[in-house]
Amino acid sequence: MAPTYADSFIGGMLIGLSSLILLLLNGRIAGISGIFASLFGQADRQLWGNLAFVVGLILGPLLFRGAFGDWPLVRIPTSLPLLIVAGLLVGFGTRLGSGCTSGHGVSGLARLSPRSMAAVAVFMFVAVLTVYLKRAGGWI
Repeated sequence: MAPTYADSFIGGMLIGLSSLILLLLNGRIAGISGIFASLFGQADRQLWGNLAFVVGLILGPLLFRGAFGDWPLVRIPTSLPLLIVAGLLVGFGTRLGSGCTSGHGVSGLARLSPRSMAAVAVFMFVAVLTVYLKRAGGWI
């Protein structure tokens, strides 16, 4: 299945809708890193809701396959060691910024949070810088 802009648009709309539903029904921000971290932290009265959210994330590709008969197309043209380093840096940045792109970028920007605006500006700057350095270093 070839990716299209329609797929990205529909996916983005579903992420926004899911975030809105979580906020309206639960009063919680859809920050994946915070929800995931809460599963391993202190006892939280939202534990079952957070667990259901994470299980839903895992089951999403299975639902996609059931609906469309094929797995979602994911291509990451880089090496496994670089992916591991990138994942660790994202995790470190997420903890340093008190949230991830979903919490700040989707929920925080929609709520016009100044903290989220600053965080997303930093995310974007570092992403552009990383791509530039990666290409300048010839790692692609």
